Amino acid sequence: MGSQLLNILEIGNWIRLPFFGLILIFQIWMFIHAIRSREWVWAICIWLFSILSTVLYFFLVYRNSGSSTRGFELPGAQKRKRIKELEAKIHHLDHAVHHFHLGDIYFQQGKLEKAEACYRASLERDPRDIDTRAHLGQCLLRAKRPAEARPLLEGVCAEDSKHDYGYSMMALAETLTALGEQNAALEIWQQVTAAHSYPRAKVQLAELYIAKNQMEPARAELKDVLTDDAHAPVFQRKRDRVWVRRAKSLSRKAGN
Repeated sequence: MGSQLLNILEIGNWIRLPFFGLILIFQIWMFIHAIRSREWVWAICIWLFSILSTVLYFFLVYRNSGSSTRGFELPGAQKRKRIKELEAKIHHLDHAVHHFHLGDIYFQQGKLEKAEACYRASLERDPRDIDTRAHLGQCLLRAKRPAEARPLLEGVCAEDSKHDYGYSMMALAETLTALGEQNAALEIWQQVTAAHSYPRAKVQLAELYIAKNQMEPARAELKDVLTDDAHAPVFQRKRDRVWVRRAKSLSRKAGN
């Protein structure tokens, strides 16, 4: 292959054998990719068995090797692509689910007005969809409109108390707290923590216990959060760190 490479670099050979030159460049390209990807068996096959192995490698490995071999992705690029894809589907099909998924993306980006518009558009097409009603309720809560969020979240939780793995119940508890209904919120948090070990639930339940001067149950909830965090995987610790920090701060107040 070394002599072939030297020959192909000569201008005369490019003129006389253009097709062969392109094939050789393609083969070298796939060989280098296989080396960089530590695909040692494929690299040997490309070197020894020439174009057949090269073509097989391209279709079986290279095309499925992910974005790292197709250029760099800027932060948020995948979301932008997904938004464009959903906008196209809405234009051509206008299904409720497409508005819902677009709303979820905007919600995650903190663009609550856009998220609300998408959720309402989804409900216009499917008024009974439980996921859309729940996520619109959460959107309104984050937009500091708990009175509007309440009937949506109460309806969802009455229909399915386990909806979204307890996240809808947590949103309802936060809504009740925002409306000043601490006793009702406390009952909801107790239901959530009986079924799940979410730090978000345990910390906010502890806050209500402290507000009622019930320090012993507050300390128990906070201890659970800090103990679980010490043994949690890295991704979970990153996700829950805001609640762990609050748990540490509350622990000092509760006398731990």
